Amino acid sequence: MRVLLVEDDERVADALDTALRQCGHDIVLAPTASEGLVHLEGCEMVLLDLGLPDLDGVEVCKRIRFRSAVPIIVLTARAEEIDKVLALQAGADDYVVKPYSVHELRARMEAVLRRTCRCGVGPSEHDPSCATQRREVIGVGSLRLDLRSRSVTLNGKPLELTRKEFELLVMLVEEPGAVHTREDIINRVWDENWFGSTRTLDVHIGALRRKLGSYDWIETQRGVGFRLGSPSAP
Repeated sequence: MRVLLVEDDERVADALDTALRQCGHDIVLAPTASEGLVHLEGCEMVLLDLGLPDLDGVEVCKRIRFRSAVPIIVLTARAEEIDKVLALQAGADDYVVKPYSVHELRARMEAVLRRTCRCGVGPSEHDPSCATQRREVIGVGSLRLDLRSRSVTLNGKPLELTRKEFELLVMLVEEPGAVHTREDIINRVWDENWFGSTRTLDVHIGALRRKLGSYDWIETQRGVGFRLGSPSAP
């Protein structure tokens, strides 16, 4: 796999470069945000440090996500919850706090790849379980989701969603009458090996409700989970 490593600490970058190449990956090193954005094309995963010299990593994450659906794993020393929330809202697929082991990082990379193939992105896009093998467009009322292009429209107007927001909405729309437990959503959208706080799910639910323009689009079943609602006004 071709991996873009955006890391300004030369010692960290060299160590990761060596370890990941030994695992068979092709590594593209970028010590700055600008170089990382230049070399994004053709990469299948991004490992992104937040403390870059020319641009904050959260902004880099937003710019990458605007251009591409490539999986992004943040690697950082920032351990505060607000930093995790901001990175995930910006489109990161996972958040790993330094120090970490190469074994943990490899497990995280594999978990992210398993998740991303579900919607036709990643190395397993021809797997029968992927979204590209199912209906290409699903929807409820005025809400439409194109699984192949990963685009969403409401009343004919496009909505800008992060990867996780999109996958969460797909899960709800595929079974509009079903109540999905918090555990089921975490297992599908974040993977059963997710090590983070379930607060992440609440953050994404809140962001989706704001973008959909109505709290009623996603109903909370107290003590259980969430299901797609039926807003009186789209």
